Amino acid sequence: MIASLGMYDMPPMQAANDRFWAMIRDGLRSAGHAAPESLTRGPDAYWPAWTSSDLVLSQTCGLPFRARLHGKVTLIGTPDYGLAGCPPGHYRSLFVARAKDTRKTLADFQGATLAYNEDLSQSGWGAPSNHVAGTGLVWGGLLLTGAHIASARAVADGRADLAAIDALTWELLKRYEDWTQQLSVIEATAPTPGLPYIARAGADADLLFDVITVAIAALSADDREVLHLRGFVRVPPGAYLALPNPPAPEAAFAAT
Repeated sequence: MIASLGMYDMPPMQAANDRFWAMIRDGLRSAGHAAPESLTRGPDAYWPAWTSSDLVLSQTCGLPFRARLHGKVTLIGTPDYGLAGCPPGHYRSLFVARAKDTRKTLADFQGATLAYNEDLSQSGWGAPSNHVAGTGLVWGGLLLTGAHIASARAVADGRADLAAIDALTWELLKRYEDWTQQLSVIEATAPTPGLPYIARAGADADLLFDVITVAIAALSADDREVLHLRGFVRVPPGAYLALPNPPAPEAAFAAT
């Protein structure tokens, strides 16, 4: 059995995530459903977990859900992080640049280098690609980093001009990383459905939704603040599937 919560699991958050999982685990066991003792971390917390027939619970991203996982997993619900400018269960991407950069609007970054975490990231690649489509803005270069924190760091270090960071990750980076003071937000994308919780195909979505809702309510105020959790909502699959898939980075760069 596998459970993972790796999307928002920075080291200072791991103890709170462990307590959150313990409540979910115990709630499932009380209902007669088996659940692993602890969370899986590291590389196995992502695609190996999402595609496992033994997946009890994980959190994925909207783009992997619509592009590869829809129809192969059970959609449970979406955490609400209470993000400014976003409906419950939604988030958006923030374009960040160096605070000292003289370019202050997105249009000023024509021909700039964009750092992105991966091509199957809704917030790091999908949302910014859709946001600039039709505006005439083209990138002069792309830098693949592997993680949002690495993308933001690449901008701070001058290896890229811009990065699109999801709004919750940005709040967490500002909380834990002092170097983010070197960066500023220049524009935001439109909100899109947030990162959903999933389980293996055929899982009891209603039971899982109820158990997770109870667990969020039972968290201490401190743990809810650490995890930025405000609630748990149902976002229909169609809301994820309605979003356009972005071009591959190679194609987007070739277009420049």
